Amino acid sequence: MRLQDHEAFHKAESDELDYIPIYLFEPSLLAYPDSSLRHQQFIYGSIMAMNEGLKKYHKEVRIFHAEAEEVFRILQQTFTIKQVFSYQESGTQITWERDKKIKKYFRENKIDWTEYQRDGVVRGISNRNNWDKQWFASMHKKPIKNTYELIEPIPLENPFPLKTTLKNKLANYPETFQKPGETYAWKYLKSFCHSRGKDYAKYISKPLQSRKSCGRISPYLAWGNLSIRQVYQWVKHHKNYQANKRSFNGLITRLRWHCHFIQKFEMECSYETLCINRGYESLQYSNDKTHIEAWKKGNTGFPLVDACMRCLTETGWINFRMRAMLVSVFCHHFDCDWRLGVYHLANLFLDYEPGIHYPQFQMQAGTTGVNTIRMYNPIKQSIDHDPEGVFIKMWLKQLRDVPTAFIHEPHKMTSLEMKMLGIKLSYPKPIVDIETAGKIAREKIWGHRKNPKVKIENRRIIVKHTRNNKKRQANNS
Repeated sequence: MRLQDHEAFHKAESDELDYIPIYLFEPSLLAYPDSSLRHQQFIYGSIMAMNEGLKKYHKEVRIFHAEAEEVFRILQQTFTIKQVFSYQESGTQITWERDKKIKKYFRENKIDWTEYQRDGVVRGISNRNNWDKQWFASMHKKPIKNTYELIEPIPLENPFPLKTTLKNKLANYPETFQKPGETYAWKYLKSFCHSRGKDYAKYISKPLQSRKSCGRISPYLAWGNLSIRQVYQWVKHHKNYQANKRSFNGLITRLRWHCHFIQKFEMECSYETLCINRGYESLQYSNDKTHIEAWKKGNTGFPLVDACMRCLTETGWINFRMRAMLVSVFCHHFDCDWRLGVYHLANLFLDYEPGIHYPQFQMQAGTTGVNTIRMYNPIKQSIDHDPEGVFIKMWLKQLRDVPTAFIHEPHKMTSLEMKMLGIKLSYPKPIVDIETAGKIAREKIWGHRKNPKVKIENRRIIVKHTRNNKKRQANNS
């Protein structure tokens, strides 16, 4: 979703044949449980921004509302299609099945499909040996400087236009979300390097301060308004790099993690639906529906959990630690199967990236077997990272009059104290006892690590997904 450092556009422009940029809103993908209106709006807004840049060249991205094979069958009735250029997609199983189907169609119709490597993610590898080295090599390549030639407009009557109702929904972009497109992506990146980034390391875990000090470029990376390479080189070579080395290197490290997790998913997309360590499939959960609904709506009785969920619902973004806490509380303290919450957060994250979302969700749920299990006590997190309750009060109106002494555990206020303070508390009590639930969860998840199947799967996962650790891989083979 960008016009620069774009290999497919570069190849299309340098080829002697005419080309048409297209984007498909495929009904099957729009209806898939990981897709939400906010994602679709961001995509649509990004396309509109691209078209604004392409207008002077008499080019535009044509939008089709149909399945891929259906679109190409119709296009073939008007044009002789020789080649298709795109980027590889490390998507969910449904997109992989679509790709296999369309590849077969192209082969039968003698259409050459070239898929370019996305960022530092390598298709077709069986282990991670030398992956980091390849990643750094990719980051140091010169970004493509795309140029576009003025052409005569190519006439095309769209047989699959967006329906008016859908188009209106896509165009009605909420003010509370980060605005889509390359221009806004660069504004965020530049402002981070200019001033915001100096406090990146200091405030990375804080739910309020991180909204300003973090890079906030994740939606632009997820939907391709920026390439990882563009960001890496801009940050690394910025004039403020030396003065803010710790913070800037922190962001660069997370760019590598970004690709690292997508690489996991590229190699094993069953992360979406199955425990990556199959030994955890036998774990039993209570899956209390009232707990699940309370978590989704931000009514759990734990102020920081509820504030984060409501903030995420309204704005599409919270910082990493708070994301981890939401998953940890859901899976461990509320004793719910991770699959019952994974699509809900996918829908809410404006920066939803399948390759990051599912592996990270399972890491926090403790179902990988190879990662340290982290249980985030929401009361401790609240005291540590929002001590005055400023973030909490911003998102929970019911607690705005609660004194700081009780903001993390308002249920501990007595009726006499509330009467003396003139407070009528409409906020729910905690849906579980956090200490008891935590003790049960720790015994359960840590105890399951002794399961023989978990141990066998651990060895497989280490060999396949561990980066640059040949000795460890050899010991586990």
